[in-house]
This record gives sequence, structure tokens and C-alpha cells, in this order.
Amino acid sequence: MALLLLGILIWWGAHFFRRFAPDARASLGRRGKGLIALALVASVVLMIIGYRSADSFDLALPPPYFTHINNTLMLFALYFTSPGPAKGALFYKLRHPMLLGFAMWAVAHLLVNWDPASFVLFGSMLVWALAEMVVINRAEPDWTPNPKGRIAKDGIFFAASTVLLGVIGFVHGLVGPSPFPG
Repeated sequence: MALLLLGILIWWGAHFFRRFAPDARASLGRRGKGLIALALVASVVLMIIGYRSADSFDLALPPPYFTHINNTLMLFALYFTSPGPAKGALFYKLRHPMLLGFAMWAVAHLLVNWDPASFVLFGSMLVWALAEMVVINRAEPDWTPNPKGRIAKDGIFFAASTVLLGVIGFVHGLVGPSPFPG
């Protein structure tokens, strides 16, 4: 669990570094982007290793129908993390579609994983996404939505998200539990 917690701390620190230490971040110049990217990759690796190696146990078993809710939320999470909301006609006024998608990803995983390691990982990622929205809104209160796009763009990105859900689900089943019932 220590590696999982370290990964989570690095993730949070790398994302909030610019907001809470702007002078230190500015002093890094262009190489700061590379250092932040490296820290984020390291945090993801640590979270994966920490999560997979955590001595964890199920606190309870979720109802079987939560799998369907999980998959539906994951479809929308993929859509919201795509360019669809910014380029389409349905959600173009949404300020943080990627963070909303990330929060949906975390909630979806909390619905079907009822063990301490999952609560720590996905719970902390949910709190991070919500905190990131608050921090951005406070730092940059003036915001203008994208121009309204075409509904066809929403459809294209939703279809792409559906295909991507199938691919991710297949790969997920190869490296861990299958997210699809049956």
C-alpha cells in the first residue's frame, strides 16, 4: 500500500505544483513540462504496482447489476475525456469535461471494486478530479465556452468512445478482471 500512496501523492503534487508553487514551476522553464510528465508517468507506474501488490480483500461484493452501471459510466467517461464535448453541440458549455470524465471513471471503478486498495486509489482520484475543478475555477474565474459545434461531432466521438470501450475492456480482461459480464 505504501507504493500506492506514494504514487497518489506524486500524482497530486505534479498536478497542483503549478498552482501552489507558481514561482518554482516558472523557474523550471520549458524543461518543467518534461519533469512534470516524468513525475506523472512515475506516479502511474507506482500506483499500478502498489495497487496490484496491495494486500487487499473484498469488504463486500457489489450487486451484479453494478457491472452494467460501471460500463455505462465508462462509456460516458471516455466520451467526456475525448474532444467531443468541446467540438460538439451538446456539452460545449461544460468547463471541465475531461475532469468530469476522469471523475466518472473513478466512480465507475468504485461501484465494482469494494476493497481497501480500490477505495484508496479510485477514491483519491475522484477527490483529486473534483479538487482540480475547484482550484482551476478559483485561479481562472473568467472563462468563455467554446463555440457551439455540430451534433454530428458528438455522434462521431460517442461512436469512437463505444469502440474504445470495447478495446479497453478486451485489454482489461487480458491483464485483470474482465469488465464485461458473462
